[in-house]
Amino acid sequence: MTDKRRIAFLASTSDLAQDARARLIARYGDAPVEAADVIVALGGDGFMLQTLHGTQHLSVPVYGMNCGTVGFLMNEFAEMGLTRRLADAEEEVINPLAMTAEDAAGRIHEALAINEVSLLRAGPQAAKLRITVDGKVRMEELICDGALVATPAGSTAYNYSAHGPILPIGSAVLALTPMAAFRPRRWRGALLPRTATVRFDVLEPQKRPVMADSDGRSVRDVLWVSVRSDPAVRHRILFDPGHGLEERLIREQFV
Repeated sequence: MTDKRRIAFLASTSDLAQDARARLIARYGDAPVEAADVIVALGGDGFMLQTLHGTQHLSVPVYGMNCGTVGFLMNEFAEMGLTRRLADAEEEVINPLAMTAEDAAGRIHEALAINEVSLLRAGPQAAKLRITVDGKVRMEELICDGALVATPAGSTAYNYSAHGPILPIGSAVLALTPMAAFRPRRWRGALLPRTATVRFDVLEPQKRPVMADSDGRSVRDVLWVSVRSDPAVRHRILFDPGHGLEERLIREQFV
């Protein structure tokens, strides 16, 4: 049976992705994003995140094909057989993190993060943070290069590089992971329920400036950052059968 869904093709700015988009449009046509039944994103993981953020108001599934360097969220690229692949694809639904932050000028910033919200030192001295979970102070002082809260979908990204745990995609938990913790020196982080709200207060912000980052969108000189999962936002991602996020997360642990 032929898949009659209207496809919108989006591509990163790389020559490889743009060439792939032109060839796919010539073969399958190209629907406007607002009228599409499915969106095909061509690029790497960074472009996939950009596409998910940019189209989240549409509630349209996104199928990524790797035309970049990193493709954890992407399927392999192939020009032929796309309609069949889309018809057979398995859907994963992920909820992003909602970040709220106040900067030194008193401005409030809000953003969503599919992978993680991270705090990073922005000067020569280590950051000094207080960590509160659901209104209760859990760590009075963490001296570190930074700290992050990661979703299961983002647990193999920055979180894994910082020696945080890989989380099963269906787990209702978040990873709270320090980066280069100096004190407490042996603290490796914590697993928190997905319903938790994590607040970071920056101690000595003028002496030890900190920036916050939400999937590549940065806020400098933050005073505090609050992070929670946002179940009201649902990102629909399509994967080829047998290559979904759950399988990828398991496979990553045996590399």
